[in-house]
Amino acid sequence: MNAHASADYGIVLAGHGSRDPEGVREFEAMVELVKKRAGSRRVTHGFLEFSRPTIDQAARENLALNGTRTLAVVPGILLAATHAKNDMPHEVQMLRREFPDREIHFASGVGLDPAMLEICRERIIEAEARSAKIVARAETCLVVVGRGTSDPDANSEVSKLARMLEEGMGFGASVVCYSGTARPLVADGLRVASRLGLQRNVVLPFFLFTGILIKRIYAAVAEIAARADHATEWLPCDYLGLHERVADLFLERAAEAVAGRAAMNCSLCKYRTQVVGYESEAGAPQVGHHFHARAGNAPAPAEKPAAKSGDEPHPIERESFAIIETLRDWSAFPPLTRAVLQRLVHTTGDVAVADEIFISTGALEAGVRALANRARIITDVTMVQSGLRRSLLESLGIETWCGVHDTETHLLSVNTNMTRSAAGIRRAWQQFGNEVIVAIGDAPTAVEEAVRLIREQSWRPHLVIGLPVGFVGTRESKENLRRCLRVPRVTNSGTRGGSPWAATVINALLIHLANARV
Repeated sequence: MNAHASADYGIVLAGHGSRDPEGVREFEAMVELVKKRAGSRRVTHGFLEFSRPTIDQAARENLALNGTRTLAVVPGILLAATHAKNDMPHEVQMLRREFPDREIHFASGVGLDPAMLEICRERIIEAEARSAKIVARAETCLVVVGRGTSDPDANSEVSKLARMLEEGMGFGASVVCYSGTARPLVADGLRVASRLGLQRNVVLPFFLFTGILIKRIYAAVAEIAARADHATEWLPCDYLGLHERVADLFLERAAEAVAGRAAMNCSLCKYRTQVVGYESEAGAPQVGHHFHARAGNAPAPAEKPAAKSGDEPHPIERESFAIIETLRDWSAFPPLTRAVLQRLVHTTGDVAVADEIFISTGALEAGVRALANRARIITDVTMVQSGLRRSLLESLGIETWCGVHDTETHLLSVNTNMTRSAAGIRRAWQQFGNEVIVAIGDAPTAVEEAVRLIREQSWRPHLVIGLPVGFVGTRESKENLRRCLRVPRVTNSGTRGGSPWAATVINALLIHLANARV
């Protein structure tokens, strides 16, 4: 009998889920393998999103239907990033509240266990054996492709894996790339490897199961191989896949959790300590992001999801907007423009503000589309950030970022002789690239820095809102933004403006998006 079989507890193998049915089937095959090696323990499985059953459904089957008193929830993923540090633990917290008389433990991820290194070695050797050529490892570059996350700790584990395999197996070089979120991306990593000029490039996807991303990786390898000269060989490895050692690792992690020995890497976890570049995330609350996928929250197929309007004004606010409607003829403005201008009038108490606002063609629509795709909102000062409607941001899953008080922003400001607001805008460009909306309500220097980056560094935010207030450089910065034709933009003429103005424009777009989803 398996060494793990004597323990009396249930196991939920928690996967992320996939839009690719083949990937889901492979995960389910792994669940069956775990069941075979789990002895008498009850093993169920669930997913965070995209697939069924959900994690809470799987847990209830174990706890309620099977009468399990002790349960281990095991992440069916390789490395601990946001899903294993936030989303899945949050599921466990909710289950503990639902079943206060049961013991529910959360296990650590598989991680860089020696067994994982051995499986990777197997996959590499299998790929080498499929080639008719004999090439020395010293003339081979190993390319390791990770999933890519917003967690630098998890991304660095992929680099560690590549280095250990490079040295342990004697490769001439190694390159790390990611399928998304982190850089370099797959195509860029493959190009880097090709430029090293080694005879062979072995590409190892560090993934457990197939899916859309795996298929894209193999397609990218096939494309670069088709363009390569005959002297250079490209060998794609199989991903980790269905393997008894992986099944045993899941069982080991379950046993560790029940015994109170589940270990997370907290020394470089951005949620536990201030890691360079992620200082603001230390101590962030553990909040899940998959409520829409939980069993109790999922509507029946024919049912429209219940939703609240994004704009449920107080009676006084409703009366104010009724008055604003009568103050001038608004018929010349399209509905979205009208909504933004009326909210600015409400914020300022001055109907004349509508005549000084400049909105480039399609700018507001571009902003709504970006928010629908969860583009991050960058602000120059915390007052703009604080003025955004928190409930809407949370319900739409939109993050905000302001770097004005960040340690690195301070260092950049001191060493480049720019204001902190401008330095924060530069850091946003460096960190987040184009997938942002920029809302500036205080500093003309932040507007000037944004325009400079747009013109000189080809920065392309989805929308730039420049409404700073003041007398020094304010008019000039707004005019520069108005003339910057390369991005959608909102600004105004004159010295008026301020943080409430910039926040108001964003809030109007958030309300419009939330109402459109009802």
